[in-house]
Amino acid sequence: MSTYLIQNALIVNEGKKFAGSVLVKDQVIEEIYTSVPAEIDASWKVIDAGGRLLLPGVIDDQVHFRDPGMPHKGDLYTESRAAVAGGTTSFMDMPNVKPQTVTQELLAERYKLGAEKSLANYSFYMGATNDNLEEILQTDPKSVCGIKIFMGSSTGNMLVDDIDTLSQIFEKAPLLIATHCEDTPMIEKNQAEFVEKYGEDIPMEYHGVIRSAEACYKSSSKAVELAKKYNTRLHILHLSTGMEMDLFDNSIPSKDKRITTEVCVHHLWFDDKDYLTKKSRIRWNPAVKTKADQDKLWEALLDDRLDVIATDHAPHTEEEKDGNYLNSAGGGPLVQHSLIAMLEQARRGKISLEKVVEKMCHTPAEIFQVEKRGFIRKGYFADLVLVKEEDWTANKENTLYKCGWTPFDGEKFQYMVEKTFVNGHLVYDNGKFDESTKGMRLSFER
Repeated sequence: MSTYLIQNALIVNEGKKFAGSVLVKDQVIEEIYTSVPAEIDASWKVIDAGGRLLLPGVIDDQVHFRDPGMPHKGDLYTESRAAVAGGTTSFMDMPNVKPQTVTQELLAERYKLGAEKSLANYSFYMGATNDNLEEILQTDPKSVCGIKIFMGSSTGNMLVDDIDTLSQIFEKAPLLIATHCEDTPMIEKNQAEFVEKYGEDIPMEYHGVIRSAEACYKSSSKAVELAKKYNTRLHILHLSTGMEMDLFDNSIPSKDKRITTEVCVHHLWFDDKDYLTKKSRIRWNPAVKTKADQDKLWEALLDDRLDVIATDHAPHTEEEKDGNYLNSAGGGPLVQHSLIAMLEQARRGKISLEKVVEKMCHTPAEIFQVEKRGFIRKGYFADLVLVKEEDWTANKENTLYKCGWTPFDGEKFQYMVEKTFVNGHLVYDNGKFDESTKGMRLSFER
């Protein structure tokens, strides 16, 4: 592999911004300088950053790349390609594929697909059902990111609703449990009431009323209750309501918590008023809710009750998204735009650059105990992103998702990913890809 010197960068890392240079050699960060090194070897490839931002690669702890079984939506090649173009260098993929990842054999097959296809580093969750506890208990904590429990029904129904099963999983799981928390009976009751009133023509802006804050809180509070009872290592995904923020605290650092939390880019960016223009394109489960909910999410993110920013990247075709309320799919593609969207929020003064890096790079690495990633540190894998300031507009033509659309269509951004390194390999460079080297399977220090 080539040795790279990235010089004259504005490095954002571990709560600091400083001018410096980074030497990348043999997959890892060889050295970090606070200036340009006095001696530069003639064999090094020198990249003059010219003051541009140099960040650790984003670690996205929740994606749905749809592989295997749903190639019309996306696959590990297409979506990892979009990910590295957006500065995401590692991802953790969910089990609701076809067939569902609910046995050790199926889990192993997905890792083979990752090795064959993914341009980014990868891990896959083991999926929980009402009757696969024996398979769950065989999961290797050092080589698998976590156990996924759908405590609310969503795409590719894997609902776990038997309380005895839930209790056993929370008590015995050998590694982190990640949960989707919504109360399905409450949602079904709400939807039935709206069907009675509107038939199939339910206005999309009622999505957050049907998949309500109360439904989210009921399920999240149950997960917290179980985790406290059994001292489970719990990570609650895509929190969407102000009500739920009262369940969490910031009294200790994220890396030391037994219960950690995630918020997604779309819940920080959109609110229920956006249904009027975006319609089903911003339909997610859990739903985008009110501006008051969004304000509470931002407050909790900034005071560290919320630990991680991720995407829940979930591509569907435009035809699948654009039906009426009862038929439109929940979920949307985000990995190409997540870092850029959060850097835009920093530019607008909502969050600092240092906090963006903390929540998208450092903290996911810490709470999942990812080995030697998430930071710009000597000896760590060289997962790096060089970002330039440039005005551009997101649209279908510059969107790389296989589904061919973005919920940010027409949005103007001030930052653009210029280069992405994965394990020291320059995989993305100003719109061009070098696909000669694939990503690596993530390992965990547990």
